[in-house]
Amino acid sequence: MAGFLKEIQFEVLRRLYQTPQVSQRALARDLGVRLGTINFCFQALVEKVLVKMQNFSQSKNKLRYANLLTPAGVAEKSKLTAEFLRWKVVEYETLQAGIDALQSELECEVCSKKGRQSP
Repeated sequence: MAGFLKEIQFEVLRRLYQTPQVSQRALARDLGVRLGTINFCFQALVEKVLVKMQNFSQSKNKLRYANLLTPAGVAEKSKLTAEFLRWKVVEYETLQAGIDALQSELECEVCSKKGRQSP
């Protein structure tokens, strides 16, 4: 579960860096998680002073906020990006090893079937 929350936190920081005006509802929809999960994540990010929520004072829609990454938030996003990349490389290498093993197994089965067939 901790890895899942860290991945969600990474994605939220990444999206906020790209689009500070994105709503929590849109983030939840895009990431395929519940709105409560995003809200919990936002609260944690604000508590850690990684995100600063700022409302548009001149906006007619007072519910719209800009979610700005603080300098600490930008640093944390960079750190999480490096971690996420390491996780994905390990995941890729594990998958590639599994694919290679399955291909070898399939080739052996094909070779043994050909050896049993009479001309």
